[in-house]
Amino acid sequence: MPTTSDGVTEHGNTTKSGRSESRRAESLAARIEEGAAGLSAFAEGLSEIEWRTPVSATDKRSVGVIVHHVASMYPIEIDVARAIASGKSVSDVTWDVVAQLNAEHAQKNAQVSKSVALELLRQNSREAAAAVRAFTDQDLDSAAPFSLSFGAPMTAQFVIEDHAMRHSWHHLAGIRRALGR
Repeated sequence: MPTTSDGVTEHGNTTKSGRSESRRAESLAARIEEGAAGLSAFAEGLSEIEWRTPVSATDKRSVGVIVHHVASMYPIEIDVARAIASGKSVSDVTWDVVAQLNAEHAQKNAQVSKSVALELLRQNSREAAAAVRAFTDQDLDSAAPFSLSFGAPMTAQFVIEDHAMRHSWHHLAGIRRALGR
């Protein structure tokens, strides 16, 4: 299959260099890495008091728990995108389930250290990006009913963008608000 000067093929899977053959998948993976790096860079500079600060009056999870939460969700978000890409309906992921997962995670990880959370963020975002690079354009275009979108047939690309990619950006904005930055 012909490649461009940067080693990316027009479509298909991943090249020998580990780069995606899909320009869209490569772009999505790069944005996942960018968002995680931004969250990581910001969190690294936080004091212990800032790390323990609740993110809002309505969300009492600490900044540290939120960073660990983002890291913990990558595998689930990628699994959902893979299911959608394979044409499988995702009906068991509801906002009630998400709220329960978030509450259980917060309770279990209330005292998470910065080093543990940041290492998990680096590892899981790297793995999520690698998984996204394996998506073909056909995978990204596949759609199936998705319960978080009220059963509407969403594409795998949308699921990646709205979850694995957006998640770090969304929570970094909330953390910045909580800390007045």
